Amino acid sequence: MREAPQPNYDYDVNRLVKAYELALKDVQQELNALFLTDFERAQIIAVEKLIVHRLSDIRKYSDEWSAVAMTHAATNGIASTIFTLGLTKTYEDALKIVKFNTANKRLVDAAIADTQADLLAVTQNIERQAKLAIRKATAEAMRFKLTRGINATQDLSKEIRQRIVKATDVAIIDARGNRWKVGNYADMLARTKMMEAHKEASINEALSEGSLYGRISRHGAKDACSKHEGKIVKLVVDAPGDYPYIGDLPRNEIFHPNCAHTVSPLRDPSKYNES
Repeated sequence: MREAPQPNYDYDVNRLVKAYELALKDVQQELNALFLTDFERAQIIAVEKLIVHRLSDIRKYSDEWSAVAMTHAATNGIASTIFTLGLTKTYEDALKIVKFNTANKRLVDAAIADTQADLLAVTQNIERQAKLAIRKATAEAMRFKLTRGINATQDLSKEIRQRIVKATDVAIIDARGNRWKVGNYADMLARTKMMEAHKEASINEALSEGSLYGRISRHGAKDACSKHEGKIVKLVVDAPGDYPYIGDLPRNEIFHPNCAHTVSPLRDPSKYNES
């Protein structure tokens, strides 16, 4: 069985992560600068505007990144299927003849929209936390003034400032209550979305070529994925044979967030084993 190169999206992912980390750093620097002032209303408004402007920039960047990255991942997925099915001599040749069928055009559009929406939620949370940090800092400073009769900035200690600024480094709180730092969440989200686009585009192309089966890749996984490595699966529910349907596999075991596994198409699964 021919094997396409294992996709590696580190470059794309790292670009996005770095952009978000730089944006967060800029936001936190603005907050730190504000916390050294007397919290005049004009200064607070000015800082909030700067933060909103900076986050607007990262939103535009993430929208552009999503469009390019999802298209790139889907292209690779299609090329993987073309090469694996023996339609070209090399993977590079497969990349040259990639065309998006209707299913993959819709897939890419949906992947772009979903990724943009998820990344928008990150910037919205940073903005929300930044404004909350300003309110908390202002309230603390006013309390110090009232109780101690001294300049607020003198008592807004380094510890308080660090605690308030640190609160902005939360991209999202998931269903389990885990607090994701911005860089970690951007990495997980980008990696997961690109691998999903790769896999789904590969499957769509396989089906368009009449291939109803696939085999899950192997790379020596140590987690629950290991029991699914090399497994032959159906790509559609009603395909003949006693193979599990890929859509029924438990997502906490395979194709989970950050999962690196792919699916290679098979025309006749009886010719291959799962070892």
